[in-house]
Amino acid sequence: MTAKNAEDPDNAAAGLGKIEGERLVKDRAARGTVYSPVTERVAADLKDILGPSGVTVDSEKCAAYSADETLPWFERDYPAEAVCFPQTTEQVSSLMSYANRNMIPVTPRGAGTGLSGGAVPALGGIVLSMERMNRIIEVDEINRTLTAEPGVITAEITKAAREHGMLYAGDPCSGDISFIGGNVAENAGGNKVIKYGATGAHVLGLEVVLPDGRVTAFGGKRRKDVTGYDFIRLIVGSEGTLAVVTKIILNLLPLPKCVMDLLAPMPDIESAVRLASLVATKSGVMPSSIEFMDRQSILNVEKFTGIEIPFSASAAAYLIIQVDGMEHEQLWRDAHRVGDVCVECGALEVFVGDDRNARDRIWEIRHLVAEEEWTISMPLLSKEDIVIPCGAIPAFMDELPGLAERHRASYNAYGHIGDGNIHMTVFPAEEDGRSDLFARADAMRLDLYHIVRRLGGALSGEHGIGLKRAKYSPIFLGETCVDLIKNIKRAFDPNHILNPGKIIP
Repeated sequence: MTAKNAEDPDNAAAGLGKIEGERLVKDRAARGTVYSPVTERVAADLKDILGPSGVTVDSEKCAAYSADETLPWFERDYPAEAVCFPQTTEQVSSLMSYANRNMIPVTPRGAGTGLSGGAVPALGGIVLSMERMNRIIEVDEINRTLTAEPGVITAEITKAAREHGMLYAGDPCSGDISFIGGNVAENAGGNKVIKYGATGAHVLGLEVVLPDGRVTAFGGKRRKDVTGYDFIRLIVGSEGTLAVVTKIILNLLPLPKCVMDLLAPMPDIESAVRLASLVATKSGVMPSSIEFMDRQSILNVEKFTGIEIPFSASAAAYLIIQVDGMEHEQLWRDAHRVGDVCVECGALEVFVGDDRNARDRIWEIRHLVAEEEWTISMPLLSKEDIVIPCGAIPAFMDELPGLAERHRASYNAYGHIGDGNIHMTVFPAEEDGRSDLFARADAMRLDLYHIVRRLGGALSGEHGIGLKRAKYSPIFLGETCVDLIKNIKRAFDPNHILNPGKIIP
């Protein structure tokens, strides 16, 4: 191992200027780990491994690959020193072996759609973009599996499964742009978790490259296996800190032939939560989705789009309930049973979408909630991903007005109420400057997280911890759990080169 020139800013990072190089050295020193810079010599070695088109140290290109959708959360940039574009597992293996020997940090990256800074190179080094590993290798109808490389867009997997009469049920809301490798790294959730589970529920096997370059595989096409530890569950959701995923075997299901969506405006939060909790048991129908939007979310959509949403003046919350099945007549009976439970729980009305156009109009409201946040306020003070027991949602919602008042902000809340995952966004007061914004953000997050912990919740339901939330994770994990995470990290990555600075401080 070598750390030559690691503390000489003039030699740090072939693509960085002196100021960025100096800051990078200070960051690395603060971490207590000495890393080597990506010098011109290192860049040349990387091109020997990946080919001339497989590496760039151009500062503009590196900057483009050094952020995700988390920005403008961070007070400054975290530029990569190089971006590498492998096309094969063998290239990933050679690159990781080289980086490990030379103590160069490596940050795996999918499509850059993450919301936690998981793909942000916190300590510089190499960003490992998986975009060229983008093949669907196989759709196996006999075993009902699909094998793909990590750079495949999730929607392409859904399409390929559908073409074979099957369903890939891992359905993150970002499926049209996210990579399946990023979904695996974050254990992405989305709208259909309540019935089908998050990404990890659909992963049967993985091929991975370890930080030292060794290649191994976990699982396969089998659906039962208690041979040794369950490394698949460990890798899924580990945010690229333990291994680089290079192949994924996914479980496929029979494709539902019919889908219906119900929109239920509710008079208060308690009624909405009661409906979400009881709809399956009282109707005997398991919804594939139960989505929640509070009044402010709806008012924001109306204000910035001009779309008129029924009952927006009187409803405190809206639920979207989706049901699916194989026969249209049976699905109508199921939808009516669900609708009856909606009315029993106090719904002001129940709107049913039984064709593509009607369903799209219902879901347009939900999609616009997230989109309009960017119109309302830039930069955002907070875009949170907390998860709490469903029964605690009314108590959580009762806390939000006081939280916003204490920190001089407004807010909205929406998300996947069926599994307790609430996306809360807080908007800064208009008169506040950027410097004050970041100071208040820390205070607000601490306040929010202590409320969530008191209610039995957790820091993230699906977006991950990443760089954005790493310093807060011990609030929820506790000392013993943090020690276990450190020990697992050390076992996989003793040199701490793979996505350092993530998950825990």
